Amino acid sequence: MIKEIFKCLKKSSNFQLSPDRDNVPPFYNNGRFIWRLEEFSGMKNVLWFEDINSDDTAKVGGKSANLGELRNETEVPVLPGFATTADAYDKFIHDTDLRDKIETLIDGLDIDDVNSLQRVGKQIRAHIKEADMPEDLRKDFVKQYEELEERLGVENPEVAVRSSATAEDLPGASFAGQQETYLNVSGKQDLIKRIKDCYASLFTNRAISYREDKDFSHFDVKLSAVVQKMGRSDIGAAGVMFTLDPDSGFDNVVTINGSYGLGEYVVLGEVNPDEFTVFKENLGIIEKEVGDKEKKLVRNEDHESGDGQENIEKKVPQSDREKFCITDNQVKELAKYALRIEEHYGKPMDIEWVLDGQTNELYIVQARPETVQAEKDENVIKDYKLEEESEVLLEGSAIGSKIGSGKAHVLSSPKQIDQFEEGEVLVTDMTDPDWEPIMKKAGAIITNKGGRTSHAAIVSRELGVPAVIGTENATSQLSDGQEVTVDCSSSTGRIWDGEIEFNVEEHHLDEIPDTDTDVQVNIGEPSEVFHVAQLPVEGVGLAREEFIISSHVGEHPLHLIEEGRDDEYVQALRDGLGKIGAAFYPDQVVVRLSDFKSDEYAQLEGGEDYEPDEANPMIGFRGASRYYDEVFQKAFELECEALRRCIDELGLDNITVMVPFCRTIDEGKKVRAKMKEYGLDEGDIDVYVMAEIPSNIIRAEEFAEVFDGFSVGTNDLTQLTLGVDRNSDKMKEVFDERDPAVKESVRKLIRKAHKKDRHVGICGDAPSTHEGYAEFLVENNIDAISVSPDVALETILKVADAEEGRDSVENSDFSDVNIAGLTPDDVGNAAGEVYNILNDQGKATAKKLKSHADDAMDSETVNQALGWLAKEGKIEVEVKKDGETKYQLD
Repeated sequence: MIKEIFKCLKKSSNFQLSPDRDNVPPFYNNGRFIWRLEEFSGMKNVLWFEDINSDDTAKVGGKSANLGELRNETEVPVLPGFATTADAYDKFIHDTDLRDKIETLIDGLDIDDVNSLQRVGKQIRAHIKEADMPEDLRKDFVKQYEELEERLGVENPEVAVRSSATAEDLPGASFAGQQETYLNVSGKQDLIKRIKDCYASLFTNRAISYREDKDFSHFDVKLSAVVQKMGRSDIGAAGVMFTLDPDSGFDNVVTINGSYGLGEYVVLGEVNPDEFTVFKENLGIIEKEVGDKEKKLVRNEDHESGDGQENIEKKVPQSDREKFCITDNQVKELAKYALRIEEHYGKPMDIEWVLDGQTNELYIVQARPETVQAEKDENVIKDYKLEEESEVLLEGSAIGSKIGSGKAHVLSSPKQIDQFEEGEVLVTDMTDPDWEPIMKKAGAIITNKGGRTSHAAIVSRELGVPAVIGTENATSQLSDGQEVTVDCSSSTGRIWDGEIEFNVEEHHLDEIPDTDTDVQVNIGEPSEVFHVAQLPVEGVGLAREEFIISSHVGEHPLHLIEEGRDDEYVQALRDGLGKIGAAFYPDQVVVRLSDFKSDEYAQLEGGEDYEPDEANPMIGFRGASRYYDEVFQKAFELECEALRRCIDELGLDNITVMVPFCRTIDEGKKVRAKMKEYGLDEGDIDVYVMAEIPSNIIRAEEFAEVFDGFSVGTNDLTQLTLGVDRNSDKMKEVFDERDPAVKESVRKLIRKAHKKDRHVGICGDAPSTHEGYAEFLVENNIDAISVSPDVALETILKVADAEEGRDSVENSDFSDVNIAGLTPDDVGNAAGEVYNILNDQGKATAKKLKSHADDAMDSETVNQALGWLAKEGKIEVEVKKDGETKYQLD
C-alpha cells in the first residue's frame, strides 16, 4: 500500500523524491520532509503555515489560510505555527457522536427568542467541551506542538490558539470575533482544552445568530484552530490597522490603533488606544493622537495548567499612558507591511499586529478583507444634516456618518437583551461579540470606551448603525427612556438632547459632469477632510489656518514662544494642514496664511498681552503686515516651519501658499523675502495673493510680478470697494458682491492676470450664495471657483451649464457678421464684455456701452459685439420715439 501511495505522490508536482532515511522513501512538500506514511496521514488533521495559502479556506478557515498566504507570499513577518484542519473538526464531531445532539438542539430554534437561544447555545458548547478528544487527533495535535517546541528551542512554548471558521474573513461577510481566541496557552493539556474550546465557540449565541442572519448552514461552517507562537506583546504592544480610513472609506491612508499589552483590549474596546494616520504616498505620519491606555492585559505568571487563567489585567503607569505605545519608526514599519498586504490581496485590509517586547520586533498575526467600505457604492454619497440643534449632552468619536435618534436604554450586560426594544439607543460601557444580537436591534449605539478599530466601531459600521464611542461617562449621564439624537455627521460624535429633525440627501456621482473650470472647496476643520475629499472636486481653494489655531491650539503664538512651547504651535499647524493636503493629494490645496484680526488674536489665551487695541481691526494690523513685523515675525516663522514640514515630511508638493490682505507691492516683496528667510519659499511652491483690496485690482499687473496667482476674496473686496462694514447689521442691505463695481473689479482682475499668465480663483461666498454669480465667473473665464463643501455638487452643475452656454457662443458661425477687420475672437471677447455690462446696467445705449467698456472699445467693435449677441438671441432692442436705441438682455 505504501508503494502505491508513493507512486501517486511521485506523479504530483507538489512532491519530489528526496534521499532515503532508514530505507523509507521520504517526500518533500513545500519545504518539509515527510518520512513516514503515518506522518503524511497526520497532515490531513494539521497543516503548518508553510503548507497553506489563501486557496485553503475550505481546509483551514479564513484566518489560517491568510496567515499561510502572508507567510509564504508576502514580505511581512509572521510568527511560526500550524492549523488544525476542517477535516479534523469533522472527525471530532463524528467520532464523539455530537452531530445528532447538535442537530436535535438546533432544530426549530427561533433566534429571536433570546432565552431559547441562550439555553441551546450553552448546551451545545457544554457537549463539545465535555467530549474527549479522539486519540488519533490528540496524537496529531500534540506531535505538531512538540515539533514547534523543537523549532523554537523552548519547552511548552506559549501559543495563541485562535478560531478560524471556514466562512470567516470572506469579502462581504465579516465573521470577525464570532469565535474565540485564547492567548498564552502553554503545555499539551491546555492546548487540547483550548482547541476544544475553539470548537465550542462555533456555537456561541452570537455565532449561531450571525450565521442565521447571513444564511450560512451551521454544519457547512467548520472550525480550524490556529496554533501560533505568542509574540510577547504583554510586555510590548499590540493593535489593529486598516489600509483606509474605516469611517469615511478614504483610501490613501493607513489607520493604526495600538495599546500596551495583549491586543484583545484594543479589539474589544476595553481601552482607548493610540491612533496614527499614515500617508500612503510616502509613509509620512499625518497625525497621531495619544489614547488613555489605562490598563493592559498581560500574561499571568502564576497561571497553573487547566485553571483557564492564562492572562490578568494590570494598570498602566501614568508615565506610560502619556507616551505613545510605539515609536514613529515602528508606525512607519507597520504601514509598510500594511501596504504590502493590501497590494498582494488587491483590496483594503483589516490587520492585527503585535510588538514583541522581548525582541522589539513587529509581527502580523491576522489579516482579512475589510468588509464595510468594500460593500459601499462608490458612486453614491449620502449626506446627513441636522435641521435643528439642541443641547449637546456628550461627545465622542463618530462611527460612520449617519444620524439616528430614539429612547436611550442603558444596559450593563448582554444578558439583558430581553429588556431591549427594537429601535432603542443602546448605551453601555463597551461591547464584545456577545452584544451583537442587541446591536442589531439598536437604532443607534453609545459607549463609554473604545477606539475606532474596536468591536463596537467595527460592528456598528457593518450594521450601518450610527455610533458614538469613547464618551467616557454615557452610562452615568444618560437615563433609560431619555430621548436623544446620535449625530455622526462630523468626526466628533455628538449626543443631542431630544429627538431632533434631520434629513438625508443622496447624490449620484456618476451623474456629475466634468468641467473645464476647477470647482474646489473651502476647508476650515481638518477632521472632516477625509469625507469631503470624496466629492468630485479639484482640490481646495481655501484652507484656513485660523480654525486650526483656535480649535487645536487656543493660545496666542507669541505666548507659546515666550513659554518655550514653539513646537506645539508648529505641530498643530503641521498636522492640520498636512491632513488637508494629504486628503486631496495630488490636487491643489491653497493654504491661506493666518489672517486673524487683532481683536481675534486677543481672544486667544495670552493674546491680550501682545495685541494692540484698534478702533477698526478689519483694516488694521492683519494679514501681510504681520509677517514682517518686528515682533510678530517670530510667530510667522513658526507658520513657515509648519508648512515646510508638510512639504518635506509628507511630500505634499500640491500645497500652494496664499498671502492675505497684502496692501502694496512693497509689502508683497517683504513677505516673499521673509518666506525665503524662514525656509518656506525654496522655489518649489507657488505663492498666491488674496485679491481683496482695490489696490490688488488696480495694480494687478505689478502684483503678478511678485506672486504666482490670485484668489478673489469677495467679502473684503466688496467691503472695501463699497466702503461698507461687512459686519454691520445697519448696512447689510448695501453690502452686495453683485454690485457692478465689485463685478467690474473681478472682471478686470481676470483679464489683467491672464495677460500675465497668472491663475485666478475665487474663494468668497458669492458663487454659492448668489444666483447667476457662478455663471458670471465662467463667462469671464475664471480658472477656479472654491465653495463650501455642502454646495460643491450644485456648483459643479451650475458651472457645467454655464460652460455649455459659453461654448455654444464661442463655437457659433458668425460668417454673416461684418467683422471689419476684427478676428472672431476679438468680436467674441467684445460680445462677452457687452453682455456683462448689460447684465449689470440693465438697459444701455451703444454710447453708454462704449463708455463702460474696460478697454478702448471703438464704436465699430461695440456694434459688431451687439450683432453677435443679437444673432444669438441674447438681446432685445428698444427704439424710442426720439430715435434713441437701447439694448437689454433677452
